This record gives sequence, C-alpha cells and structure tokens, in this order.
Amino acid sequence: EDCTQTCPTEAAAEANLPIAYINVDSLLLQYQYSIDLNDQLLRKRENSQASYNQKARQFEEEAAEFQRKLENNAFLSEQRARSEQERLIKKQQDLQELDQRLSNELATEMQNMNMRLQDSIYNYLHEYNKVKNYHLIISNSANDNILIGAPAYNITDEVLEALNARYAAKPAKKSKK
Repeated sequence: EDCTQTCPTEAAAEANLPIAYINVDSLLLQYQYSIDLNDQLLRKRENSQASYNQKARQFEEEAAEFQRKLENNAFLSEQRARSEQERLIKKQQDLQELDQRLSNELATEMQNMNMRLQDSIYNYLHEYNKVKNYHLIISNSANDNILIGAPAYNITDEVLEALNARYAAKPAKKSKK
C-alpha cells in the first residue's frame, strides 16, 4: 500500500471519487461493542462447556462404577444390571442432546450478535454518509477486496472513533452478564 508518489491526497480523493473503504477486521477488533459482544459470547461458551463437562464427568464416573459392578457380579440380578445399563444409555443420549443443544444455542447467539453488530455499523454508516455523501463505501476484510488502496479512501479510524464514542455514550444496559 505504498503509493506516496501516486496516491491522491484526501481532498483530491474525495473530489475525484466519492468512495471510501473500511478495514472491517480492524474495525471489529477495536470497536468496543464488538469486544463486549465477543466477551459475552465467550463467557456463555465457557459456562456451557463447564456445565457439559460436569455432566460428562458424572456420567463417566457412573459408567465406570457400572463396569466395576458388572465385572464383580455385584448386581443382585441380571434384570437389575440391564436396568442400570439402560439408564446409563439414556443418560448418555441426554448428554449428547445437551451438547447439541448448547452448540445450537451458541451458534444462534453468535448469529444474533453478528446481526446486532452489523446493524450498529450500518445504522451509523447511513447517518455518517448523510454528511459525507460517498457514492460507495466498501468493506475490506483481511485485504480481500482491495489489493491497493490510497490511504485517503480509508475511513476506518474515523468510523471506529465515532462508533466507540457513540457506544460509550449509551446507557449502562450494555453490561448484561
């Protein structure tokens, strides 16, 4: 992106082409709302994992106890052994269902988080563009859309600063835990 000789100045860029781009990766890494949402999702993932791990350990202990009893002929009857085995099979199925449910909940939460984040950014950009009047604002994630871009067209820092200021000014409802 070194185009010091050939790149237009910001004023020239705005006069010539009413376009801009945002480095979305940088924006998401530094936008406090994005950071807070990711922290929220991480806490939820950790809590889900801890809950699942606790139940999985309990199941493993019960399964090991069943195996010891089976090997030592500790069951009073074959029916009692079969009943215990069926209970453990059901518990294992419940554990697998719990794992799937928790995974689905996290995926849904992540999708909702991404939608809220996207709405926040798009809503701001619509307001921002009422003043700036760009014809086109391009997203650039991991430099996949723009191979070379004049720094004058990069509005990432300006948008990031405004988004963070706007988020910081919102009421304290953002601290849901």
